[in-house]
Amino acid sequence: MKKALFCSFAALSFLFCGTAFGQTQSATASKAATEVNAAAQTEASEAPKPFGGVVSFDKETVDFGTAKLNKPVTVEFHFSNVGKSPVIIQNAQPSCGCTTPEWTKEPVLPGKSGVIKATYNAATLGSVNKTVFVNFKGISQTLELHLKGTVAK
Repeated sequence: MKKALFCSFAALSFLFCGTAFGQTQSATASKAATEVNAAAQTEASEAPKPFGGVVSFDKETVDFGTAKLNKPVTVEFHFSNVGKSPVIIQNAQPSCGCTTPEWTKEPVLPGKSGVIKATYNAATLGSVNKTVFVNFKGISQTLELHLKGTVAK
């Protein structure tokens, strides 16, 4: 009788532990799947999106770090033509006179790359957040590129 009771108790304990272990594994697997999905969504949101359906920038914000006072700093915004026609930059206009943009003047063929350079004069101490407004021929939207950093002595 004691042996039968012990065996029944052992079987129930084993069944209960097995169920709890299975639920733990399911919860762990579910949590891992959620973390993988969240990571994939973050990567997708950070991945470059084609502007106007034809131009894809590596980065639309470049942090130049810390620059020395009165030492101009230049950043580059690289882009690729992911469309089916050549792309032409009509204009790149800075948000203020302290930033000077230069850009690829010739048409950028499909599959090829171009660059927009922005030089900030670094004449004022402190935090910097400047914008360059870019217009492409045939795209009605204006793209905003940002350069940021800090100017120190």
